[in-house]
Amino acid sequence: MRESHDRQVPYDKGLRSEHANTVACAAFGLSIASWFTPHKVEQEDLARADRWGISSPPGPATWFGFGQALEQYERSVISLGR
Repeated sequence: MRESHDRQVPYDKGLRSEHANTVACAAFGLSIASWFTPHKVEQEDLARADRWGISSPPGPATWFGFGQALEQYERSVISLGR
């Protein structure tokens, strides 16, 4: 059985909280753009534009939560002097 400290977390593979938060901001911007663009391009089909914008928002929230978890992990690593 593997010890718990042998597991590699995304932090050990080089992923930092700044990376996850940047992806969250980009995903949020893309969801706004995917909602806004069809409103300007296709005036007659607003229902489809609304569906496009609604389908995207879980992504930014997931990445933001992941970034916060990584930040908490980074703080624990720094305080323990890993």
